[in-house]
Amino acid sequence: MYLRQTHSAATLLGMALACCLSLTACGGGKSPEKETGATVTPSPAQPSTTPSAAPSADEAREIARDAYVYGVPMVDTYKTVYAFNVDKGNPQYKGPFNSILNIARVFTPEDTAFVTPNSDTPYSFAMLDLRAEPVVITVPKMEKDRYFVFQLMDLYTFNFDYIGSRATGNDGGSFLIAGPGWKGEAPAGITKVIRSETDLVSVVGRTQLFNPGDLDNVKKIQAGYRVQPLSAFTGGAAPPAAPEIQWIKPTPPAEDRTSLEFFNQLAFLLQFAQPAHPSETALRERFAMLGIKPGQPFDAGSLSPEMQAALKEGMAEGQKQIDAKRASLGGKTDTLFGNRDFLKNDYVARATGTQVGIGANSREEAMYPILDKDASGQPLDGSKGRYTLHFAKGELPPVDAFWSVTMYGLPQQLLVKNPINRYLINSPMLPELKKDADGGLTIYIQNESPGKDKQANWLPAPEGPFVMFMRYYRPKPELLENRWQTPPVEKAGDATP
Repeated sequence: MYLRQTHSAATLLGMALACCLSLTACGGGKSPEKETGATVTPSPAQPSTTPSAAPSADEAREIARDAYVYGVPMVDTYKTVYAFNVDKGNPQYKGPFNSILNIARVFTPEDTAFVTPNSDTPYSFAMLDLRAEPVVITVPKMEKDRYFVFQLMDLYTFNFDYIGSRATGNDGGSFLIAGPGWKGEAPAGITKVIRSETDLVSVVGRTQLFNPGDLDNVKKIQAGYRVQPLSAFTGGAAPPAAPEIQWIKPTPPAEDRTSLEFFNQLAFLLQFAQPAHPSETALRERFAMLGIKPGQPFDAGSLSPEMQAALKEGMAEGQKQIDAKRASLGGKTDTLFGNRDFLKNDYVARATGTQVGIGANSREEAMYPILDKDASGQPLDGSKGRYTLHFAKGELPPVDAFWSVTMYGLPQQLLVKNPINRYLINSPMLPELKKDADGGLTIYIQNESPGKDKQANWLPAPEGPFVMFMRYYRPKPELLENRWQTPPVEKAGDATP
């Protein structure tokens, strides 16, 4: 995952990872008003049939439920957009739109902007505003064995495309990212044209760091990353600037599930997601019945007390759908992230992914199993137990890039401070780890040191609840086809008093 969700439950996660909405897959011809339960499915686009009368309280409750599930990813994404690229007074501010910020270090417990941060790969961040013209991302050529990726996530949180080792190779290139309204031609020097359904696009770059001594090499690679408007890339005249945006302040995370301001946030964001995808035309028309219209203020105060109550009940029903989806995952989150074709408009899955850890990669890029319970089904807690994670000889995770296991304290879902400043164990560390007598590998997971003879393999845990995320970058078919399973966390004994 990657955006901060301070209201997420303790057992979530997966790499910062995630899930979806309860308006699941777009099949069938049933009217969405008649769908119930945890698999509400918006029907295919229909001609406009806007009713002359306002919806009843029951209808409003159903529409609010669907709008909540649909909107959770967008509203949560906006929190990061606002903090990173709008609010210059925010300590997490990263810079203006259509520019890149490279962070030439790995994340530590001091980084609190988003949950379950990746501490394997120094990050690069960019937020694209594609309203006036496309943006070009240029990456340099780099060595074949170094993994890098630029994940392109639209405002819906679909991973609509990738630039990187798996998707485009390590030979470098310039990639034109175009919004829904662009109708131009790609100029010379463009490696590929990539189209987004929304005008705002989150770009998260990750560049593999082999070891601490490799940091200068990563810095040189990051210095070769470029993000620039198309006119700057070609040296031509810039088009007229897009209208200035009157940004609204995001709701505090604690209010997202109960405040009707949620729908005002959603209406504001829909203006950057125009036109609606053909499969969602009828769904957007239903939202408009409540006054949720792109770029138009939603005034909850003008509604009757009965209608306000109905909308809040709908939000609660939507959250129940997300919670049910989350409870059914069994620690596997790879079905929650991907492009529109992969998720098939499963809005509940998309919203679940947001609350588990927004910003996770699609499964073909990376997989993030969550380890939040031991083999007996008990939650992991450093104040109560000592644990091990064992890989048998020849049974390390099958990946084409690298793997890691990262520790996060709960409920904050942040990296854990510890005396040896170790937040993860990963495959680049294998030469420094101590193998078992039979050639296997055991990782010791506990609050206190396991002893000098085992400390090389110690992943420090907090003195309290925690969760671990596996990260499998460029998983091999054995992982993708579930022929290789992540081993369980075993409890080795009680915590040291």
